[in-house]
Amino acid sequence: MAGVTNMAFDWTSLINPALTGAAALYGADQSAQASQATGAQAAQAAQFRPVGVTTRFGTSGFQYGPQGELTGAGYQVAPDVAAMREGLIGMAGTGLSQAQQAQAMQPGITAAGQGLFGLGQQYVGESPQAVAQNYMTQQQGLLAPGREQQLAQLTNQQQQQGRMGLATGATTAGYTAGGQGLQAANPQMAAYYNAMAQQDAQLAAQANQAGQQQVTFGQGLMTGGLNLQNAGYGSQTAALAPYQNLLAQAQQVEGLGQNALTLGQGLGSSAAASNAAAADYQYYGNKAANATTATATANALKGLTDPIAALLASLK
Repeated sequence: MAGVTNMAFDWTSLINPALTGAAALYGADQSAQASQATGAQAAQAAQFRPVGVTTRFGTSGFQYGPQGELTGAGYQVAPDVAAMREGLIGMAGTGLSQAQQAQAMQPGITAAGQGLFGLGQQYVGESPQAVAQNYMTQQQGLLAPGREQQLAQLTNQQQQQGRMGLATGATTAGYTAGGQGLQAANPQMAAYYNAMAQQDAQLAAQANQAGQQQVTFGQGLMTGGLNLQNAGYGSQTAALAPYQNLLAQAQQVEGLGQNALTLGQGLGSSAAASNAAAADYQYYGNKAANATTATATANALKGLTDPIAALLASLK
């Protein structure tokens, strides 16, 4: 029983370290909570917050949610700028109507162009030789009544003068050795037929030119048809230009007011960059605080473990 007196133990050596460890744990928990709060503040500070801006031409505004997040953005142009914008848009509407009218005319222009092109194909499709032959036939048909009247008058005149059977100019020798000699002819009749033959020769030369001219004329008709159709498309482009110009001017006027939104976004971006840098500093501070918390927790646990070990050792 003598060994019982040896079991006396200083309980303060167990309680004091436990209290010390508990205090350390409490302090570590408070430090962690403070670190978390600092991190939340840093995250909130780093959020993108554009700034509303008012200029001569417009005003911008932004909406934020409960957590400070951006939920909406907009801008409003100045009243006189808005009036100019609406005036330009109204004029652009008139310009669009003009462009629509030009477009509505295009089917008729296209049909006319196709008609010219098809007509030109008909002229080009006929060969120059056929054209020349048709020309000769037409011209000789026109000359035939006059020639018949001239022949009748000449015959009547010779009959009245008794020279109807007169023939001169015959030869016994021909132009070649042993060739047939030239026949006698009535001088007036010969002159009549020679003149007619000369006139036919001139018509033949003109007929060849007519064939070439018809091909050229057909080509001109086809080119004219294509040009007419292209001119219609060109008129549509020209008619659309006023609408495009007026709409572009309205967009430029609108851009004057929209610039307030752009400026606000730029200021918000600059502020967000600065806040992000501050958030980095807070992050590293939180990291250091967490490391301190981890060390304090380890020490507290160690303080709780060592007295227990001492108690067990005293019981041996």
